[in-house]
Amino acid sequence: MERHLIELLDKLPPISLAEMKGIKLMNRIDKKYLATISQLEQLLVMAQGKYMVQQIEGMRYSRYHTVYFDTPDEEMYTEHHNGRLVRQKVRVRTYLDSGDTFLEVKNKNNHGRTKKKRITVQGLHTLHEDEGDTLLSKHSKYLLDDLVPKVENRFERITLVNMAKTERLTIDCHVKFHHIETDIHDTFDRLVIIELKRDGNVYSPVKSMLRELRIKPSGFSKYCIGSAMTKPSLKRNRFKKKFVRINKLLNNL
Repeated sequence: MERHLIELLDKLPPISLAEMKGIKLMNRIDKKYLATISQLEQLLVMAQGKYMVQQIEGMRYSRYHTVYFDTPDEEMYTEHHNGRLVRQKVRVRTYLDSGDTFLEVKNKNNHGRTKKKRITVQGLHTLHEDEGDTLLSKHSKYLLDDLVPKVENRFERITLVNMAKTERLTIDCHVKFHHIETDIHDTFDRLVIIELKRDGNVYSPVKSMLRELRIKPSGFSKYCIGSAMTKPSLKRNRFKKKFVRINKLLNNL
């Protein structure tokens, strides 16, 4: 994480992981935004007095590693690409600073609401032993034998919480992708992915800040965009507008 970003984060009051447990928002509405590092700097200045930053063992950002699973023929990717509203993702996420690893199933309904279920696992090679199929049989249309690891990513995440503790704002920086089948690497290093997570339409202080900075909502799936960036044979017609938006932001850096 860049020093100037750390200095801006140091100006926000901290919130501990224990305090964060009451703000899980496991049944939530998500809205994503793409921004430049410069816009993020301005946002962190505007957030002073209105947001707290998650702090774990003195660190105000966390490192993540995620592996996304799909069917051999990329059924989950294709359903998302084709605009299917009811869809799901299956992933294994490791919080690198703590070492905690989870198998997660994310289901999105046709109203835009996301439900996430997860269990603690030891790692990719112990999913069957760690009751991975039990989780999937309850919350997914797939079992582990139907799926293979496809794409992995690594990133650094800043988590902000409003003073009323009714929402979380996650900011993912330095996102790097690797496709497990093609062995192609790519990076989203100069842009950040902002995600507003809240239950329903409660008041959100950050929305006016984002408007002022001209940061517009932009649906973004790290799995799908990462796949499209690292597997050239995948269908990507419906993502062309997203890549135009990405390139426009990059050209304005």
